Amino acid sequence: MTITVTPDVFRLAEVFTISRGSRTEAQVLTVKVSRDGAVGWGECVPYARYGETMESVTAQIEGLPEDVTRASLYDHLPAGAARNAVDCALWDLEAKIKGKRVWDILGLPAPQPVITAFTLSLDTPENMKAAAARNAHRPLLKIKLGTPDDMPRLEAVRAGAPDSTIVVDANEGWTAEVYSDLAPHLLRLGVSMVEQPLPAGADDLLAEIERPLPVCADEACHDTATLAGLAGKYDMVNIKLDKTGGLTEALRLREAARAEGYRIMMGCMVGSSLAMAPATIVAQGLEVVDLDGPLLLAEDRATPLLFDDAGVHPPASSLWG
Repeated sequence: MTITVTPDVFRLAEVFTISRGSRTEAQVLTVKVSRDGAVGWGECVPYARYGETMESVTAQIEGLPEDVTRASLYDHLPAGAARNAVDCALWDLEAKIKGKRVWDILGLPAPQPVITAFTLSLDTPENMKAAAARNAHRPLLKIKLGTPDDMPRLEAVRAGAPDSTIVVDANEGWTAEVYSDLAPHLLRLGVSMVEQPLPAGADDLLAEIERPLPVCADEACHDTATLAGLAGKYDMVNIKLDKTGGLTEALRLREAARAEGYRIMMGCMVGSSLAMAPATIVAQGLEVVDLDGPLLLAEDRATPLLFDDAGVHPPASSLWG
């Protein structure tokens, strides 16, 4: 088997801003695994927040032995972007060799379309209200916040999209005091969930303060091993393939989190349809799905995922799986 990794860049439709900065393009790594004439594909998004760069993740992938399997992959790579791309590519390879869809190999029902959030990036209240109004037809909006001055933004988005369900992502940008002050207003404005209000590793206060609406762990939850550190602080977990290190661990985390009583969100980095395709399997039956990466792009893979009023559809076999 041969493994190759190449960088790809996808232009964004608009500047995308969170509390940690802005970007105008999605930089991804595309992994290709080939064996016996069959080719499997995977994609990952190296994330600086987790100490990853395009170069470091490429080196991790290029350092793998040619005989690596999904089982042995976990002996060579930790949870993260590199393992994600290879794990998903190996699943795609197996599906093509066997002539079956990945969900059939897993013994799971064929995935159905699921409603996905659409993300409004951090901006001025006026611009966020306009963006909300343009997307007011969408049933679920996710707002990027994470500053001490977020109330005007919240009010503006609710005014722009009065009927949409809203979830909020602070990207570790608040203090306990800011969150406590905002929480009653989040409820008043119909926000259904808040994602990672405090920095991971500095979130013990979440166990001590009132949580009047569900709090979801994102940066604080990577794989199954991180669940133990969330007890008493979070009500939901956000599963992302680039954090779990692939589809295999994402499915394990989903079952483990459910068994411990957490509600579950399926999230994503800003990547192409190839990155979202395996996530549609994990997203089935979850409380919140946020797989809007391709909707934020100005360009996508040759066979993109289908998004319509029913939500995001599972991938065509020509894309993945």
